[in-house]
Amino acid sequence: MDFNEIRQLIDIVNSSDLQETIIEEGEFKIILRRSSAATSSFTAGTAAPALQAIPQASYAAPSPAKTEVPSDLVESRSPIVGTFYQSSSPDSPPFVAINDTVKKGDVLCIIEAMKLMNEIEAEVSGTIVEILVENGQAVEYDQPLFRIKP
Repeated sequence: MDFNEIRQLIDIVNSSDLQETIIEEGEFKIILRRSSAATSSFTAGTAAPALQAIPQASYAAPSPAKTEVPSDLVESRSPIVGTFYQSSSPDSPPFVAINDTVKKGDVLCIIEAMKLMNEIEAEVSGTIVEILVENGQAVEYDQPLFRIKP
């Protein structure tokens, strides 16, 4: 990962509602966190005065807050941090809608991360009961995206 990619990540986080994001690529790991103070550990040339890099050793990841899911539903969760898209292009229909029946392996959505489009597939067969995020919304790792009734 080079400096320009890191600057792009900072710009993405700054323009979103994310408070914290963790990006891992191989052995490289960067954690970007919004700070309530205007302090920064970046140099003055970067575009993110409200973000700071946190060394991996000093960070303990909080467990994601999990809401109570009805026992008859399965949540499909985001495997990565990125931007949620319901279709492959703005002109295309959504991959799924509420009350659609899906099979295991069907594409539910796309999550864009670092300009890579990642298709998120259904882990179970069933009916889409809820879509928990809006098109174009930034999503975090392990954030619930869909609820499926098997």
